[in-house]
Order: sequence, then C-alpha cells, then structure tokens
Amino acid sequence: MELLTLSYLVSILVLWISHKLYKRSNPKSKANLPPGSTGLPYIGETLQFFTPYYLYDIPPFIKKRVSRYGSLFVTSIVGQKIVVSTDPEVNNYIFQQEDKIFECFYTDGFVKLLGTESILAYHGNLHKYLKSLILRLVSPENLKENLLHGMDLNTRNAFRSWSSHGSVEVKEESADMVFAYAAKLVMSYEETKAKKNNLRGSFKDFMDGLISFPINIPGTAFHACLQGRKNAMKVIKDAFIERQTSVNKPNDHKDFLDYLIEEINEKDTILNQAIAADLVFVILFATFETTSTSITMATKFLSDHPNVLEELTKEHLNILKNRSEQDTGITWKEYKSMTFTHMVINETVRLANIVPGIFRRVIKDVDLKGYTIPKGMIVMVSPSTVHLNSDKYEDPLAFNPWRWKGKELHLGSKEFMAFGGGVRLCVGADFAKLQLAVYLHYLVTKYRWKVTKGGEIIRKPGLMFPNGLHMQISELQT
Repeated sequence: MELLTLSYLVSILVLWISHKLYKRSNPKSKANLPPGSTGLPYIGETLQFFTPYYLYDIPPFIKKRVSRYGSLFVTSIVGQKIVVSTDPEVNNYIFQQEDKIFECFYTDGFVKLLGTESILAYHGNLHKYLKSLILRLVSPENLKENLLHGMDLNTRNAFRSWSSHGSVEVKEESADMVFAYAAKLVMSYEETKAKKNNLRGSFKDFMDGLISFPINIPGTAFHACLQGRKNAMKVIKDAFIERQTSVNKPNDHKDFLDYLIEEINEKDTILNQAIAADLVFVILFATFETTSTSITMATKFLSDHPNVLEELTKEHLNILKNRSEQDTGITWKEYKSMTFTHMVINETVRLANIVPGIFRRVIKDVDLKGYTIPKGMIVMVSPSTVHLNSDKYEDPLAFNPWRWKGKELHLGSKEFMAFGGGVRLCVGADFAKLQLAVYLHYLVTKYRWKVTKGGEIIRKPGLMFPNGLHMQISELQT
C-alpha cells in the first residue's frame, strides 16, 4: 500500500513539474499567433517532428500542418513553442532583420553540444568579430591564395587511397578526407601521428547523437554525443595549452590555432581560450560533416543521372584539354570556369536540404502576415518547403542542374537558402563549394567508378545514409 501511495505521489509530482515547465515555455500572451497545435505538455509535438521518413519531399510533419493551418503555424518541440514559417517572403524578412527584430537561436541542449562559448551563442558585434576570425581562414581570397593547393593535394591522395582498396563507402571516406585537411589546416593535427587521441572518432560519436532527444543517460545517443564532444574538446584544449606554454619558442605551425593564440595575446582582446576552443570545435564539425554529406548526395545523383554525368565530364575534360601540363592541380581560374559544376552543386544542396530548420528568436514584437509574434517567441524557417515549392521550381523533386542556367550561382535568395541567409549566411559556404568542385573534377576525369549498393536516405530530421553509399573505384589508365 505504501509503495502504491509513493508511486502515486511521484506520478503527481512528475505531472506537476511537466505542467510548470510547459507553462514556463508557453506563457499566456495576448499575441495573435498563427493557428496550430502545441501537443502534449512539455513533450509537445517532438515525437512527430523526429519521426524518420524516407523522402526527398517536404517533411511530412511540415506538409501535414501546412495543409491544415497554412504557411505559418505554431507547434512545440522539446518543450519550446515555435512558429514555423514556410513562406519565402517571411523567411527572407526574418533573415534581413537579423539583430534588429530577430536573433539566432538554438535550444539549450544544442548550445550545450556545440559549446556555450561558441559563435552560435553570440549575437551582434561579438558574433561579427568571431565571424571575421573564421573568414580569415575560409575567405575566397585565402581559398584562392593559400588553401586550394592543399585541398587539391589532399583530395588526390584520398582518391589514390580509395582506388587502391577497390571500393569505398563514400560518406565515411569523404568525411575522413575533408576532416583530415580541415584538422591539419586549423590545428596541424594528423590522426596518424596522434599517440592516443582519436579526434575523428570523437567527432563521429558527436555527430551520431547530435539530432536526438536530449536525454543524458548512458546508452542514449545524446549521452554518447556529449562524451564525443568532451573527448574532442580535450584534444583541442591540450593543443592550446601546448602552444601557449611554448609561445616564445620557434615553431612552424602557422595555422589557424597560432592565429587565435596571437589574438588572445593581443591587448584589449575579447577573445579567450574558452571561446577560441569552441570556435575550433564548431569549425571542424561544420567543415567536414555538411561537406561530406553534399559530396555523397552529388555522387548518388550523378550515378542516377547519366546525362548530368556526361555534361559534367565534358566540362572537366575540356579543362584538362586546355592545360599546358596535365599533372598540375586545379587553378583558381579553372575553378571559376566550372559553370555547370556549380549548377550541379546548387541542385545537389537544393534537393539535399541538409539543414532541416533555421531558428531565430524574436527580440521585439513583430507582425508577420497579419499575426503578431511577441518578443521571446521562437520562429523556424523551413528551407525544404521553399526548395521543393512547385511555384518556385518546375518539377521540384527532379534533379535538374540545367534549371540554374543563366541564374546567379553563388548567392542566397528568397528561393535558395541552402547556406542560410542574411548576416548568418554560412561563413564556410565557399570552402564547401570549392571542396565539392575539386572532388567532382577528379571523380569524373581520373577514375572509373560505379555505385554498387546503398544510397537510401533517411531524415530524422537530419539527412542520414542508413546503408551508406558504396562505390567501386579504379584509376583510369592513360
């Protein structure tokens, strides 16, 4: 009897706490919010949002609610009431009013994973300053003058290794390829020379649980994700300590880590080791994960569309034909001439919709399409509903690079937000596009390849390859 009474009291307590949390995250407001449903207390519609699906189409979660409520609707995810926008004009307005009416937002769990001192957690001038630090590394000027050669060499080495094995799983191997170059570029880290550290493995653990329900219990994906971050941050912080204790000794690193340490040592700097370490973590994560996903999708699309592969091959063989020396790496001039390649890249990231949602917080009351969204409310921009909108793209589910002919290929717009928008436009977009172009060049000119299995995708809601994408590959004989 006592046990039953205790169980009853615990149940009442849990329900009371859930109710309080729900009320705190869903305060009463006189605002005129869009229609929608917030689901169960605290849980909201989280389970529906994270339900896996196997489509290129607009997420069923969003598609169902748009048909019921319209282009703006209210939901609740992980205890947070959210206004979802699928309207291109509203989305563009949100991006253009960054730091005026809206500010970047991530859930507490997401910020904890990516770092409470990371660039994602800051706004205004501090965010601009941190962004300028990253641009020092991945600006078009630095890509042209310093990074292209190293990226080209790293990619060629990866292809040679893959062909020596005969077959590869594209997602994992391309992630390893990009990570190896980024880690060396940022902090002169080489996995093969590390004694005990497995930085790449730590990031893999981190990524596997990044988009998961935030329950920190051993055995859950979220717990493994936190451990992966902890292990990766130890390697990064140890590198900072090692450099700083030998700051007066000659070294030949001349990498991004050295640059950050110089900034930390400047007078009146706002940069400290904690912020710099989180910055390194975010750069490494963002660089290899999204780029390798795009590489895998591009490979799959080329395999499925021989006419696109033929046109792409023609462009790159023409580049080789015009070279005076065949074995030289890709030049910046050649990269800028790859018009059809950039059409393929844009079409790949349009259909891939790697980022399921872009979140902003309202910093002062705002009117959107006749609704009043109060200060403190969260809004989510849904890129896929724009990229797959039949009013904006003819036959939107078809992979058709020619749809980009004559259009701007290097900027975001109301209809194309694969790299975000506004002041938060992805700072690494040029790096990712350059790496994709270099990969495609060697894929279609130097190797014979075919996809042998895999290629299925699953979204939950992030894009994943449950069976990978396996490719048989061998070097062409000249």
